[in-house]
Formats: sequence, structure tokens, C-alpha cells
Amino acid sequence: MSDGVPESLSFDDDLPLLGIAAWSGTGKTTLLEQLLPRLGERGLRVAVIKHAHHAFDVDQPGKDSHRLRQAGASPMLVASRARVALMMETPGREEADLAELIDMVRPQHPDLVVVEGFKAWPLPKLELHRPEVGKSLRVAEDRWVRAVASDASLALPEGVEALDLNDLEALTDWIAAWPARWPASQRPRKRTREEAAP
Repeated sequence: MSDGVPESLSFDDDLPLLGIAAWSGTGKTTLLEQLLPRLGERGLRVAVIKHAHHAFDVDQPGKDSHRLRQAGASPMLVASRARVALMMETPGREEADLAELIDMVRPQHPDLVVVEGFKAWPLPKLELHRPEVGKSLRVAEDRWVRAVASDASLALPEGVEALDLNDLEALTDWIAAWPARWPASQRPRKRTREEAAP
């Protein structure tokens, strides 16, 4: 794989991962905003790792933490009774390292880690698809896609579940059940005869 994406990730049976893959404009963040409280009501502690395609900063110029980070602190950890923020410069990297980010959330013992973005990485995924966005489905080329949630009826490869993108209850059920399915889902889908044919 290219751009620093490995062929495989090391998985841990006790740390279920689920990628949310979709083209920009599909509504990944909006959907997660609706699903996270519902998953919380079911007793699931969900960590989210979100990919950003641009430079971003959560710190504010002039604040002590920003000044210290600019002076060379790496990492810079700021903590209060309400929250903790870890900021670290990563110069020279073409892309964020998902394996490293997973290791950062591991000590918090979430019931599930949802990975938004990182669509080229080798991990099980729920693909979101809206035909009006005008982009192709990724499921045919990505054997890690386990289900596709769409607001249209789609022809999907064998072994891929079809979900209704507008049915929040059904999506919550599917994601809430993911930790139980995780140990059996740590490999890509098998190639179908049609995919294997030259």
C-alpha cells in the first residue's frame, strides 16, 4: 500500500476496531454525532480516532501550552479536572500513523474504537454511501468493508451487509453488536469467484 499505509495492522481481541469509510459530503461526522449518544445509552464506551486532511491546531496562540509547544515540547500534555489534551508535532510524516494512534487510546480501555477516515488502512469498515454525492462505492475494491449503509438500494458483494443509512436504530444495533463480532472479523472478506476471475 502507498502513503505509509501498511499491508496489515496488529489486532487485539480486546480492542474492537471499526472504520467508518465514506467520501466527503456523505455525513460521517453528523451520523456519528447521532450514533454516539445511542451507543452510550447501551453502555458502550466508544473512542473515536478522526483523520484530518489538513493542518489543524487545537491550541491557541498566546496560551502557555502553545508557547511551550512552539518552544519544542513534544509531546505537550495539558490537563485539568475536566479534560486532557495531548499535542505533538509530527514533522516529516506524509500521513498519520493509525497504529500509533490506536496505541494512544488503548490505555483508556474503550469498548470500541471507531476510526473515521483512514479509508485505505486495513481494518474492518462500515461504508456510508449516498448516490447524490456522485462518488463510487468502495466496497468492490476494499475487501475490508463489512457493511454498506446507504439511502438507496445497492447491489453488494457476497458477505457484505446492506444497512439503511436513515435507520438510526438499526445502525445502532449493528454497531453495538460489533464488539461481539470483532474476533471473527479481523481478516478481509474472502474473494468471490467473480473477484478472483481474471
